[in-house]
Parts: sequence; C-alpha cells; structure tokens
Amino acid sequence: MQSKTMTEHKKHSPLHVKVGIITLSDSKSVSSHQEDENFVSSTEDLSGQIIKESLADQHEIVAYQIIPDDADLLLETIEKIRKVGAQIIISTGGTGIGKRDITIETIKPLFDKELNGFGEIFRYETYKELGTGAIMTRATAGVWKETLLVALPGSPNAVQLGMKIIKPELGHLVKHMKQ
Repeated sequence: MQSKTMTEHKKHSPLHVKVGIITLSDSKSVSSHQEDENFVSSTEDLSGQIIKESLADQHEIVAYQIIPDDADLLLETIEKIRKVGAQIIISTGGTGIGKRDITIETIKPLFDKELNGFGEIFRYETYKELGTGAIMTRATAGVWKETLLVALPGSPNAVQLGMKIIKPELGHLVKHMKQ
C-alpha cells in the first residue's frame, strides 16, 4: 500500500528504464550460447529468464550475460553493461555463503550508496516464507556511478520474490539516482 504522496511522487518517474542482467553460475556459463556481443541464451538459466520475462513488458533489456563465479569477470561485465546504457543491473547467483559465492564481496565495495531496505525487506519476506533459513540470504542493492546494482540469490523462487520487491520501484530509483 502506498501513500498518496508516494503515488504522486512516482508519477514523475520514468516509465521505462534500461536494464542489464547477469547470471553468475559456473555450470550455466558452460552451457550458454552467445547470441551477440551483449546477449546470451541458455535454457538452463531459469532465474535469468525470470528476470528477463518480468521486465520485458515494460523495460528495455540492453544486455544479458551468463558468467562463471569469477570476481574479475563480474567487474568487467558490470562495466561493459553500464557502458551500453544500463541504468539498472540485476544479477542472480553467487550470493550464498559457499566458497565460490563472490557476488556480494565483489559489488559491495563499488557502492556509493547501499539500499539497505531492499535486503531487509527481502530477508523479512524470505523469513515469512522459509523461516530461519532466511539468515543465509545476502541479497543487496546499491548505487554505483548512477547505476543501480541489485544482487539476487540464484534460486528461481528467490528471484521471483526479489523482482516483486524491486520492479515497482525501478523508475523511481532511476529518477533519484540522477538527482
């Protein structure tokens, strides 16, 4: 439920934003196929496809990459996607507590500003659904060089939840990043 003030404020936000998608997965990166410089395809990447499909009706997907869990490659990919015009980059995978999970440690130092509320709401909603196992999720979001970086877990259910939280605010966030 939104306040009248918030609804009025959002009216002045862009309706369409440019989004990049990154899936981090050692196994899925091996089975992916490069369509062109900015896009890949993989029938195995359910989480990346959920992000893509949830945004395609309203926003422009400018890039979609599937990469292995590699910090240097993640940084290169983020920069590449930002340079093709992405205002928001949503990643999935690599947010757990395993040895190969490097997403959070890689992107958090980039943040000019962290959106703590996103992670808090994500964990609260996960807790309501799954119980105390929610303590293992490290989903986060932050602003870097006027680009929003969102890091979601790799499970399709977690991605659906994350998109439910973040999608209604994408234009609003872009508006505020530019001010």
